[in-house]
Amino acid sequence: MSQTTAAPTSRGPVRRAERALAPDLTRGAMLLIIALANAAGVVFAGEPGLDATPAGADRGLTFLLFELVHARGYPVFAVMFGYGIVQLARRQDAAGATPRQVRSILLRRNAWLVAFGFAHAVLLYYGDFLGAYGIVGIVMTLALLRRGDRFHRIVLALWALTAVEVLVIGVALMGDSAGATGSAPLPAGHVDSLAASGYAAAVLDRLGEWPGHTLTVLPFIMITWLGMWAARRRILEEPARHRRLLGWTAVVGLGIAVAGGLPAALIGAGWLPADEPTAGQALLLHGASGMFAGPGYVAVFALIAMRVTRPGPVVAALVALGRRSLSGYLFQSVAWLVLLAPYTLALGDRFGSPTTGALLVAVAVWLATVLLARLLDRRDQAGPAEIVLRRLTYGPRKL
Repeated sequence: MSQTTAAPTSRGPVRRAERALAPDLTRGAMLLIIALANAAGVVFAGEPGLDATPAGADRGLTFLLFELVHARGYPVFAVMFGYGIVQLARRQDAAGATPRQVRSILLRRNAWLVAFGFAHAVLLYYGDFLGAYGIVGIVMTLALLRRGDRFHRIVLALWALTAVEVLVIGVALMGDSAGATGSAPLPAGHVDSLAASGYAAAVLDRLGEWPGHTLTVLPFIMITWLGMWAARRRILEEPARHRRLLGWTAVVGLGIAVAGGLPAALIGAGWLPADEPTAGQALLLHGASGMFAGPGYVAVFALIAMRVTRPGPVVAALVALGRRSLSGYLFQSVAWLVLLAPYTLALGDRFGSPTTGALLVAVAVWLATVLLARLLDRRDQAGPAEIVLRRLTYGPRKL
């Protein structure tokens, strides 16, 4: 078994801008996707969040949500989470830490993420991913971090098998939907805490919802593992050296996600008639294909970062948010509670269309996090959540 954290395959100097921009630019931009998905879920008290009977412009918005947003944001952060584990371990290795010390730091950090996730879910939002990240991070630290290249290539085979699975589901859906009639909506799970009439009732609901939700997202370890594989090759730090791989990943990853999401998007928009079994199978295909948006979106932003030689104000602000993504993510949940919950301002119902209202609030909240992160960056301050997590992980000396 190899005892090295990473095994880069490329050599030579790398521009600092390339190393710094790609991961953080991706995180900052993709927080918008997370905001759009979660705001829609809160307004419609469901997963995924959708209007079962859209009309007018809402049909187009629903179509775009299913093609580009729903089940397509969290895989990006799953990839980046796996990437970040290797980056953190590599920095500790370079600082002279022993493998045992590195493992201890990672285990402590991920254990605190589980605690963060529980508090986040109970106090703010049931659809927490931090707890699942922490659990997956512990497993990855113990089982995957110090493995050799040959072992890590297993994840590529797993992704290839998943692509075949998506194809099989798609072919079966085409056969079953031929000549299908009806007006069945896409099945969306009702979330009690999002429809609760008061905060105390929502907290009680979330206490029961968080464990089940966390268990359903634990399988994304396959997505985080791909991020770990990519980090071992410094793909985001050295995008110019992996231009062809990134290009193919963007085309294939987003191509599968868009094609696989098309039936659900058409049914959700009311443009494709479907019976109940067909609608359910379309949603299954939508979810299975959505994981490919993770590497696809990451590759797109890595290619963008590669072309940025001197960050302008927009890129700098997105990078600033990416470096404070934990704070940005938690800020969003506070915003949904204050702005969208039925027992607070309920702004989603005050724009004529709940879909439009949810998306407008989502964009406004994301822009607020961008501006706040930029202000903190100019003061050379970390985000408040990042400060707390670092103190808990390293102690006061590592702030």
